[in-house]
Parts: sequence; structure tokens; C-alpha cells
Amino acid sequence: MPRASTRPTSRDVAQAAGVSQAAVSLVLGDKWKGRVSQATAQRVREAAATLGYRPNLAARNLRLGRTRTVLLVVPALTTEFFAGVYTGAARVAAQHGFGVVLYPSPEGIGPARDPFASAQSALDGVIASSMAADALTAIRGDQLPLVMLDSDPRGPGTATVNLDIADGVRQVTHHLLTLGHRDILHLAADVASWTFEVRARELATRLGGIPGTTLRTARSPISIRGAESAALTALSAAHRPTAVICDDDQLAAGTYKAARRLGLHIPDDLSITGIDDLALATAIDPELTTVRLDAELFGERGMQALLAVLDNATPEQGDIPVNLIVRGSTAPARR
Repeated sequence: MPRASTRPTSRDVAQAAGVSQAAVSLVLGDKWKGRVSQATAQRVREAAATLGYRPNLAARNLRLGRTRTVLLVVPALTTEFFAGVYTGAARVAAQHGFGVVLYPSPEGIGPARDPFASAQSALDGVIASSMAADALTAIRGDQLPLVMLDSDPRGPGTATVNLDIADGVRQVTHHLLTLGHRDILHLAADVASWTFEVRARELATRLGGIPGTTLRTARSPISIRGAESAALTALSAAHRPTAVICDDDQLAAGTYKAARRLGLHIPDDLSITGIDDLALATAIDPELTTVRLDAELFGERGMQALLAVLDNATPEQGDIPVNLIVRGSTAPARR
């Protein structure tokens, strides 16, 4: 056992666990699978915990040529969704000895300024959420592995992780059509982003083949006030829709306000749906029917994909499933 005043070393852990220093390195570097037994790995971890051993990350990183730091670029921090993405990514990163630096693009979705004097020397990789492909030139440089979230799989990323947004739109449209809605307004996010393009395209495809169905579109910035203004104009038209499909829960909340200013009752006069399932969805009355997006799982999968890329492995394939949560904001159409 080491003296109390001496920082424990990997050699101390090896002696306590009855294994070699190489085995300790494999286990604590999470490279043990297929090389040492699970029982041995557990014994090493227990010995390290008992001794209070902490690996010398600085020395190890110099050997590996890595900083073990990842940059997570998000459009903004205006909702808890991106906080969830960060939480999920940071959880997986910590399990593998990585840190995550969160960087919101100052302009929202669009070109992001390089937060480091030299990104390539400061980072091992980048995870970028909901960003245009050309927004990451300064951060990515020529060599950094890049995992794109909520982005076109044909884009520049080394890997892409997506939520199954198209299926979410299919679930929403099926729900409203089953309730008899045929005059529908799409309150679209006024943002040039792949994910919102998918929503609009899937909505047009799903409703375009239904006889007697009308789909109109109004655009709004992603804000409650902006949505209220856009929805107020759209709902004041001579032929009012019976349902509004919103690209985002904030847009849905703004639509609630517009409807009430016009004296409309939700859902009797107007059904409203959102996408995200933020805390806001259950704070408004009636509670919002919306598509639940698992932000933390999204962040986890993004970080797992980047770790796979760094290990020259193939990231997990397939979009992350989403689910429609039916609440009180939707009801059968009156006309």
C-alpha cells in the first residue's frame, strides 16, 4: 500500500489487484474487452477506487497525441433541448475520460466563429447540432473528426446522428387526419436548416395525397412572440384552419396566445401540435400534443459516434425513434 502522503500510482493499483501494469492501463483506458476478463477488470476498478487512484491524464494524452476534449456546437441555449443534448454527450464523454466544451453559435444557426486560436491543436473532435454544413469550416479545420446531429447524412460530417423527424411528422399527420382535420396550417420555423426542411417536405408528402385536404404554411422565428404574431395573421384569414402543426413547442405556445386573442378555444375550435416535448408542453393549458425528442439520448449517441470515429470503428446506425405524446390540445375537427 502506498504511504498516505504519496499519490497512488498505476503500479500500486496493479499490486493491489494482483495484475500487471499493462492490465491496469487497459482497464482504466477502457481498452480491456477481449484482452482481460471482466472479473479482472472489475478487480482493477475496485483497487483503483479503494486507493483513490487518478490517472495522469496529461501524460497519457501526450502519449496518445490527444487532448481528450470535444467541442459541442449548438445553435443556441434558448431551450432545455440543447442542455439535454449536452448532458447526454457529457455523460458518455466522462465515462471515457473526455471533456466536452459547449459552444453556442453567436448568430444561432449559421456560421460559427472559431472559439480557439487553433481548433486543431485544442480539440480531438467536434459534434455539431443543427448547423449548416458551411458553418463549421473555422472550427473543423482540415483534420478534425466531425459528427453532425440533426443534419443531412450526405453532408460533410465523418458521421451523422439523426432523430427520426420524418416519422414524427408522419405520426402527427396521422393523428390529425384520424380526428377529421383536413384544413391544416403548418407554422414553420423560419430557419435554413435540414431538419426543418425534412418536416416541411414530409408534411407536404403526407397531406398531398389526401383528397379534400388543404395545407397552408406560415413562417416564424423560433420564439413565442414571433409565433404569436405569425399565427395571429394566419388564423385571421377568411377560411381558418382547424389544426396547426408547429415545428417547435415554442411556436405552439405562441399559437396558443394568438388563438386566445382571437377568442378561439383549444382544442374545440383549433387543434395545435408541437415537436420537442419541452417542459413548456405541460406548463400550458391545455397540455400540448407534441412529438417527444429524447435530447439526452441524442447527445449520448452523438458522443458515442465520435468515440467510434476516433477508434476507427463504425458508429451505430439508424435514426433515433421519436414518439407522439397525445394530450389535451387536439380534438376532432368541428367542420
